[in-house]
Amino acid sequence: MWKVKNSKIHAKGVFATENIKKNTKIIEYIGDKISKKEGDRRSELRIKRYLNSKKTGSVYIFELNNRYDIDGSVAYNKAKFINHSCKPNCEVDIIKGHIWIISIKNIKKGDELSYDYGYEFDKEDYKDHICKCGATGCIGYIISSDDRKKFRNFIKKNKIKK
Repeated sequence: MWKVKNSKIHAKGVFATENIKKNTKIIEYIGDKISKKEGDRRSELRIKRYLNSKKTGSVYIFELNNRYDIDGSVAYNKAKFINHSCKPNCEVDIIKGHIWIISIKNIKKGDELSYDYGYEFDKEDYKDHICKCGATGCIGYIISSDDRKKFRNFIKKNKIKK
């Protein structure tokens, strides 16, 4: 149904190897189940490492629920390669303690799978998360669709160029 290969968005991506119908469970985001405290610790370490090295990278910590996160940095988690898009063709749904990537529209063979990472807008660190999805209306940063209006208002109010 899918395969990992080089992406125009960022490094590697996941691509449909056949047509995928809307509302299809495509792939589970898997990894080590860890406490929130451990997830926060690992996230901070990885973010510092990437920012200090000027290399691109990802944290791969996914919120499962109020108590646990999934550390998807393990080699066997291919869902970690699904990139963010401002106009995604998938979404994340947590079903019975499992994180699933599900299509929200029909996806054609060869299309790259993507979802909205849901990063909250933070005026201190939004520039650390550059978006290269190329979608119409892309705001240039990985910011949740829920917070994009807040981001646009911030840019306008502070007369910041994107």
